[in-house]
Order: sequence, then C-alpha cells, then structure tokens
Amino acid sequence: MSALLHRRFTRSDLNALIEDAPATPVTLTDDHRRSLSARFRAVPGSEHRRLDAWAVEQAGRASRAFRWSPSTARRVLGGGALRRIAVRPTLSIGEAVSDEITDQLLRAASGYTRGGSLSSWLASTTVPELGLITAEALNWATLVAETAEGIECDWRVAPSDAFYDVASARTTLRGRRDLMVARDDLRVIVRVRAGTPGKSAGPGLRSDLTIETLVHPQGLAPARFVGIWPDAGLMLSVDGTMGDLRCGARDLVRTAVAQHRFRALIAA
Repeated sequence: MSALLHRRFTRSDLNALIEDAPATPVTLTDDHRRSLSARFRAVPGSEHRRLDAWAVEQAGRASRAFRWSPSTARRVLGGGALRRIAVRPTLSIGEAVSDEITDQLLRAASGYTRGGSLSSWLASTTVPELGLITAEALNWATLVAETAEGIECDWRVAPSDAFYDVASARTTLRGRRDLMVARDDLRVIVRVRAGTPGKSAGPGLRSDLTIETLVHPQGLAPARFVGIWPDAGLMLSVDGTMGDLRCGARDLVRTAVAQHRFRALIAA
C-alpha cells in the first residue's frame, strides 16, 4: 500500500515531515536487487536505457532530445555552487555561482571536456546568454539555500545525484536529490522542483525513493523522501516502506516497457 502526504510548503510543515518520518525504514536485500535486474533484462531493447523520475512521469513517452539551456543548466550550476559554499562558508551565493561557471569554462579551455557537455556548451554561449545562465543558477541556488535554512535538523547538500547501474540489464537509473537531512540515525532526502506537481508527481517521487535506496551500500531506504515545489507552495512526501519501494520499482520497469513500445512504433 502506497501513501503520499500532501502539505503546504512552510518551514513548520517541512520540519514536521522530517520529525514525523517513520523510525523503522526497510532494507532492500540482494534478492530484491536480483529480482529487479531480472525484470529489466526481460524488457527487450538493443540500446542502453537511462531512466529517471521524469521518464516515469512521462510514462516512457519519447521527448525532445536533451539540449542545454539556462533552465536545464541552473540545477547543475546551482548545486555545484552550494557544494562550494559547504567547503568555503565565507563565499556568497553569487561568488560561488561565478566560481562554478568559471571552473566549467576553464575545463573547456583546457580541453578536458567532451562535446555536448555543460562545459563545452557554456564555452559556446555569448556574453548576454552567459548572464542569463548566471541569473538562473543564482536563483536556483538561492531557492535551495533558503529551503535548507528552514530545516532544524542537520543537513547537507547532496554530493551528487544517485546513479545505479542495474546488473546485466543495460539500464542506468538516476535519482535526483538536493538535500540530505540527518535525524538521529535516519535520513530524509529532499528534492526541490520547479513549477507545480502534476498528477504523475507521486510515481516520480517513488522512483526517486527506490533509486536512492538501491544506491545505498546496505540498501537502507530513507525514512522519507520529500519533494518540494516552492513556486506552487506545495510539498509531497513518500515514506521508505516496502510498499512504496515496490511501487517505485514497478513504475521504473513499466517505463522501460513503454519506452520499448514507443521505439518499436517509431521504427515501424
């Protein structure tokens, strides 16, 4: 049985979600991992699959090819800026964003980057475009920082997104995460999102929960996974229960099946 909690996005409600998180999250075993791997191997396909919450929310429908833009780059740059501040607390958000962009440009100038990467794209932009990119990254970093400042428990900026390669299944799962909150011996994961939550936001959140659990060395699920939509003033959370983990795993496999069917139709 899966249960999603809807709340207004306020400081008190966010802290209540963290404090009220279940005290006994479950653990995925090696048998669970092998079962998931077998289900993905059963899905036909010659290409390497890459699945995330967005693919689940789109039910596997084909979308436009990814391209860098100020809106797609802001989370990467803003997150990198916040990680810089964690190491050097004296940095302002503006300075951290500037340092992050400068470092990306230096990578491109030194040749240590590949075509299509964020660094190479930034190097090809004009000065006005770079100003817009900087503004978007600054806004995103500020949004996440303001969200984190209201959390009363210990927290840290996530070191990266969660990536899990499914054994022998040519499938990579990506779970997005922005903040990691420690409550006693438990952890709560927070993801900040733009816009408003749609009808498929719940399945997307459960897939992030499942991937986060798979990435953990001992397979320990977060006590709770919280999605925040500051623009809409809403939060949605899901608990680290076996029921929600199974729902997340089923949604990811169904998305792989749907992607295969869409590609087969296009090929026909």
